[in-house]
This record gives sequence, structure tokens and C-alpha cells, in this order.
Amino acid sequence: MSQTKKIGLLASTSFVIGNMIGAGIFVLPALLAKYGTISLLGWVFSAVGALILARIFSNFSKIIVNKSGGPYTYSKAGFGDFIGFLVAWGYWISIWVANAALAFTIVGALSFFFPILDGNPVYSVLTGLAFIWLFTWINTLGIKESGNVQIITTILKLVPLVFVIVVGLFFFSFDNFPAFNLTAESDFATFPIVAALTLYAFLGVESASIPAAEVKNPEKTVARATMLGTSITALVYILSTIILFGVLPIDVLSNSPSPFAEAARLMGGEYGGYLVAGGIAIAAIGCLNGWLLFTGQIPMAASQDELFPKIFKKKNKKGAPAMGLIIGSVLTSIVMLMNFSEGLVKQFEFVAEIVVFTNLIPYLFVAASYIIVLINRRLHDNNWVKTLVLGTLGIAFSIWAIYGSGSETVFYGFILLAIGIPFYAIMLWNKREK
Repeated sequence: MSQTKKIGLLASTSFVIGNMIGAGIFVLPALLAKYGTISLLGWVFSAVGALILARIFSNFSKIIVNKSGGPYTYSKAGFGDFIGFLVAWGYWISIWVANAALAFTIVGALSFFFPILDGNPVYSVLTGLAFIWLFTWINTLGIKESGNVQIITTILKLVPLVFVIVVGLFFFSFDNFPAFNLTAESDFATFPIVAALTLYAFLGVESASIPAAEVKNPEKTVARATMLGTSITALVYILSTIILFGVLPIDVLSNSPSPFAEAARLMGGEYGGYLVAGGIAIAAIGCLNGWLLFTGQIPMAASQDELFPKIFKKKNKKGAPAMGLIIGSVLTSIVMLMNFSEGLVKQFEFVAEIVVFTNLIPYLFVAASYIIVLINRRLHDNNWVKTLVLGTLGIAFSIWAIYGSGSETVFYGFILLAIGIPFYAIMLWNKREK
């Protein structure tokens, strides 16, 4: 008999923050600086869109209570088994592929402290595999243990960011601020570019809803964690970018491979640089822990509805979907091994771009499903206009995000989803045979 220890608000919020704030934020301000302070509008736009989606997930968690699966469960509620399966299929693939990228990021960050990892594919791959299987083991111990790791890594990854924001106030100068638009293009043409760069930093807004069945008082906790985590993340992103714009001269910021480390060294010497380098590694480690948890949770939820093979719903004595976690990590490990071949690395990068699409598609279906479910079940408290507006805004932002991923990514992303259709047919056949 499995015994599951449930997580509370702190761990749930940590999954939201920890899964959104990865290593990317530590380099993104340098990319944005090349466009000017118009990029701050990009952050605001993406933050508003993320908060709209967060509100939809938050509201949904109060309607479908005590059931894990997040985007899969909510999409299925409005559109049925087929769309639910496609969302679970694409989302599951996107996670175990992205986990390989996170493992690469961890190795890259650790090479600052251990130079031997830089340029040695054997050591780098072995180190990456070690982290994948370390967190696979931790997640098999139960969600409580995974949640504790997430709390610790989230706090530690916020330390260097908060350090730069707070201490940076004493080094801040508006003279360093770049012009509004540094490009030769119009503001109208530049804004979509900076908005597209920032919107991917909010992937993970759904994190609290995925293990909902293993959360204490899910009807309240999931909703609060989703909104709180998204708000904190948005605040950190915007404030840290503003501070870096005011601390580092534009020529230094836009050409820096690690702008936070550059700013931290200015504020605290070499120790500041070490603090940020450690923060980058911990940010990726925390992300890996959180997303790895979902390689078990998503297929488990689909398997409980007989849309994924039954092996995924098996739990160990700790209440963890151990086989699902192991299968996901085996697939991630295979992707990691692509690092041995330069040609395979390029293919991996191509696939990684495609799975961004399969990570965005669930937002579109969840937003549309929100309207369908609330109106069909008459759960809109007679305020159907508010429901329609919120859902429509969520749909519009999701379409914008998908459009921003590029036509090639969308095309091959649809092919990736289409590959899952034969598997759905098999599961449907087995379901009917019973």
C-alpha cells in the first residue's frame, strides 16, 4: 500500500518559481540590451500574459479538485480524450527532451568551478547523467522529498538574483540606461521580437496543478501557489533587468556572456562572480528536479484514464510513479548521449526547438477548455462575460506565443503530435476491448 506525504503551499509555490526561473534568465538581459529599454515592455507583456494563464489554471484548480495532470486534465475536461491525449503526449515528450538540455546547462555552469568539464564530452555527459539519475532517485522517494529539494534550490537560486537587485540599487545610474530602441527597425517591428524572447521564460506557470492530487487542500493551495509563484517570478525578471540596465554600461551588458556575474563582480568582487556562477548551476538543478517530477506525473494522470499504458500509473511504496520516472529518465539519458556526436547535437537542438511548441499548445487548449467547462457546467456565477474575456485573453496570448516560436517549429511540432495518433488509436482499441 503506497503512502503519499502531501506537499503544502511553500513547496507548490517553489515548483512554480523553480520551474520557470532556470539558467536562461542569467543571460537573457544581455540579449535584450541589444534592443534597448523597449525590452522592458516585452517583459511586461509576457508577464501579463503569464498572469492571465496563471489565473486560468488557478480557477481551473478550484473546479477540478484533487486530480493531477494540470494541462492534460484541464484540456481533457473541455475537449475529451483525443485532445487530452495529444496534450499529454506532446507535453511529456517536451519534458524529457528539455531535461537533457537542463543537464547540459548544469554541466556548463559547473565547468566554472571544474574546468575539466569544459571540452571533455565524456566527463560532461557522465556528469549530466549523474544528475539525471540522482534526481530520478530523489523523486522516487516521494513528492515530499522532491518538494523539499525544490524549496531549497528555489531559495538558493533567488539569492544571487535578489543580491543583484538589492545591492544594485547602490550602483544604479540612469546614465547607463540604453535608448528606448537601439535597432534600425521601428518600435512596432521591434516589440514582437523582444516579447518573443521573454515569453519563454514563463513556461512552467502550470507547475502547481500537475501534482494536484498530492497537494494539501488542493482547491486552495494550487490556486494560491500558481498566482504567487507567477507574480514573484515576473517581479524578479523585471526588476533584475531594470537593475542591470542601470548598473552596467550598454556596451558591457550587451556583449557579456554572463551579465549577472559581471554585475555581481562589480558589487562584490570575485566572490560576487562565484555567487552568480553557483546560482546558475542551482537554477538549472532546481529546474531539473521539478521537471523530472512531471515525467512521472503527466503520464500517470493519462494512464489512470487509460490513455497511456498502465505501467505509468504504478506507484511504489512512497506513492511515486517510479516506472514512469525511470522510463522518462531513460529517454532523457538517450538524448544526453547525443552529445558524443556533433551531428546528433545539431539534431538535438532542432528537436529542442520543436518541443517548445508542444509545451505551448497545452496553454491554448486549457484556455479554450476553461470557457467550455465553465459555461457548460454553469460555474461562471452568472458572470459569463468575465469567463469569456479571461479565456479569450488566454487563447490570444497562447496563439501569440505559438506564432512567436516560428513557422518551422509549428510545422514540425504538429508532425510530432501527429506521431502520437497511432498510439492513441492503440489505447482506444484496448479501452474498448475491455
